[in-house]
Amino acid sequence: MDQTRAPFFERMQEFAASDAVMFSTPGHKRGAGLDDAGRALFGDALSVDVPHGGGVDTPHFSWGLLRQAERLAAEAHGGADARFLVNGSTTGNLAMLLATCNPGDEVIITRMLHKSLLAGLVFSGARPVYLKPAIDRAHNLPLDTSPGAVAEALRAHPRAKAVVLVSPSYVGVTSDLASIADICHAAGVPLLVDEAWGPHFHFHPDLPQSAMASGADASVSSTHKMLGALTQGSTLVLREGLLDIERLHTVVDMVQTTSPSVLIFGSLDASRRQMALHGRQLLFQALEMARQVRDEVGDIEGLSTVGPRLLAGRPGADFDITRVLVDVHELGLTGYEAEEILRDEHGVMVEMSDLMSVLFLITIGDTASILRLLAGLEALPAHRKPGHGASLPRSTGELLFAGEIELTPREAFSADTERIAPEAAAGRISAESITPYPPGIPIITPGERIRAEVIDYLRAGVEAGMYLSGLSDESFASLRVVR
Repeated sequence: MDQTRAPFFERMQEFAASDAVMFSTPGHKRGAGLDDAGRALFGDALSVDVPHGGGVDTPHFSWGLLRQAERLAAEAHGGADARFLVNGSTTGNLAMLLATCNPGDEVIITRMLHKSLLAGLVFSGARPVYLKPAIDRAHNLPLDTSPGAVAEALRAHPRAKAVVLVSPSYVGVTSDLASIADICHAAGVPLLVDEAWGPHFHFHPDLPQSAMASGADASVSSTHKMLGALTQGSTLVLREGLLDIERLHTVVDMVQTTSPSVLIFGSLDASRRQMALHGRQLLFQALEMARQVRDEVGDIEGLSTVGPRLLAGRPGADFDITRVLVDVHELGLTGYEAEEILRDEHGVMVEMSDLMSVLFLITIGDTASILRLLAGLEALPAHRKPGHGASLPRSTGELLFAGEIELTPREAFSADTERIAPEAAAGRISAESITPYPPGIPIITPGERIRAEVIDYLRAGVEAGMYLSGLSDESFASLRVVR
C-alpha cells in the first residue's frame, strides 16, 4: 500500500479549503456559532470539525476514506486489519474482551490490568484467571509476566477463551510476547495485548518489539500517548486466524461513539503516515534525548532513574527507555511534592507522580524542552526534607495485588451492596475498584477480598497526596462492599 498517502487527512485538508456551508451537526457550523474567545482558542480546527459522513465523506460513506486509512494503519503496524478509536484505548480493551468472551467464560488476564480492562470484565461477565506479574520490591513496581506463568495458567484452565496482557507496563517494562504468543497459539488461544503505552515500538529497532511483531492476535495502542495523534486517538490492530474479526468490528461500533471526532480520525491517519515515512529518524532523536536525560539525572544528588537494570535475570523482558521514572524519595520528598515544585516553580508538567517517583515521557515532540526538565530536576535537591522520607507510607510488593478473588467482577459489581467505613472493610468482598490514578491499575478489584494492610496503605497514601479513582465515595470515608 502507498504509505505516502493519508486519504482521510487529505480529504480534511480539501474540505478546510472549501466554502461549503453546513446544515448538519455540529451546531457551531464551522465556528460561526462560537463566541470570539472560542474562535480565538480553537482557531482553524473549527473549519474541519464536521461530520465524518456528510462532511469529510458522503452521508453514506461511499468514498470509504476511513477504511482506506485504517487499512494503511494495519499494514504499517504489521496487522491484517485495524480500527481507529476516538475514545482512547479503553474502546479497544472493551472490544477485545466483549468480542472473545461470553458470561462465565474463563479468560487468563494480567492482574496488572488497566481499569478499562476491568470494565471489560464487568461488561462481558468473563471469569478472570489473574496472572500476577513479578514485583520489584525496591521500587514497588510490577514487572513482566513470564511465559512460564502463562503456560501454567493455560494448562490449569484449558477452556480459557483468551490470554490478555498489558505490555508495556506503565513504567515501560515489556513481557516476552513472542514466546507467550507461541504458547498461546499452540493451545489454540488468542493473545490480546493492551499496548497502550507502546504505539512507537513498531517503528524503531532499539525499542522493545511490538505486540504485532511478536505474534499477538490483537493489540491496542494509544497513538496519542507517545506519537502525534490528538488526545483520545488510539489504534486497534488485528491478526487473522484465531479471532472473529467481523465480530470485533461489530463490537467496536457498539462501544465507540456514533458521533466520532474527525479531528481525531484525521490525526491518526496523519500520524500513521508520519511514522511509516519518518518514524525511525524521529524516534532515533527521541531515544538520544532520553539517554541524555537519564545520564544527567544520574549525576544529580538524591535522584535516580528506574530502567533496564530492573530486569536483570528476567530473559525476554525488555524496557522502553523513553519513559523516564525518577525516584525522589532519597530527598525526603514524595513524587507528589516533586511534581508541585516542578510545575509551580519551573513550568514543567509531569506524566505521573506517586509516593516515591515522578514520570516523564520523552517523545518525538521533544527538542530543547528537555533542558527545562533537567533544570527543574537539578533544583530539586534544594527542597530536601531530611528525615521526611522515613515517615512516608511504604507498600511491600505483595500489597499491589494481594486480594483473593471470591466473585467475578461482574458478580460483585451487580451484587446487593452496602457502604461501610474503610477500617471495617477488612475481610469483606469489594463491590468497587480502588485505583491509584495514574497509572490506573486497581489495587482492589470488584470481587476481591479486602486486606487490612491494603486499607492502611491506601489511607496513608491519600494523606500523602495519592488520588484514588473508581470509588463511589471519592473522600475514601467509606467503601462499597458486597452485603
